[in-house]
Amino acid sequence: MARSTAKAPKSAVKSIVELVLTVAIAVGLALLIQAFIVKPYRIPSPSMVPTLDVGQRVLTNRLINHPSVGDIVVFHPPKGADPQTPICGNPNQGEGHGQACARSTPGESSQTFIKRVVGGPGDRISIENGHVRRNGVLEKDPYIAPCGQGDGCNMRTPITVPPGDYFMMGDNRGESDDSRFWGPVPDKWVIGVAFFTYWPPDRIGLL
Repeated sequence: MARSTAKAPKSAVKSIVELVLTVAIAVGLALLIQAFIVKPYRIPSPSMVPTLDVGQRVLTNRLINHPSVGDIVVFHPPKGADPQTPICGNPNQGEGHGQACARSTPGESSQTFIKRVVGGPGDRISIENGHVRRNGVLEKDPYIAPCGQGDGCNMRTPITVPPGDYFMMGDNRGESDDSRFWGPVPDKWVIGVAFFTYWPPDRIGLL
C-alpha cells in the first residue's frame, strides 16, 4: 500500500505534463496550418453574390499562389484599390474610359479581397455587358449576377494581362470593386485559393 501511495502524486503530475504538452503541440500545429497551409476567411461584402454571401466563411489553400482561370482567390489588391474612387496605374484606362485597367498602381494594399480569376498572364480581356471575353471567347458564366448599366459593365477595348499577373472580378458584376478599376494582381499578392465553404451549415461544400 505504501508503494502505491508514493507513486500516485508522480503519476498525476506526469498526466498533467502530458496534457499540457499535447495541448501546446495541437495549438502549435493549428497555428502552423493556418499560417502556411489552410486559412479561414469571412466574406465581407456582396461582391461575390450569388456564389458567396456576406458573412459566409471559406477555407483557402495557401500553398497555391499561381491560380487558374475560374478559381476563387483571396489576395491583397494594389494600393489603387484603397481610395473610395479606385485608381488605375494607367490614367487613360478603367472606369469611364471604355477599357479595363491593364496596369495597377505600385505597392500592395493591406486590404484582403476575394474574387474570381477571369484572366491569367498574357490573356486579352474585354468586358461585354458584364461578361468577360478572354482571347476572343466569351466566358461561360452561369454563376454571375447581371451587371446592369454601369461603366464597368462594358469595356470593349481589349487589354492584355501582364506577365505574372491575374485579372480578378467579383461574380456580382455590377457591385464589385475589382481589376476592371484598379488593375491586375501580381501572383506574389495571392494569399490562396478558396476551396471549401463551411458556414452557414446549409451551404457547406466544395467551391
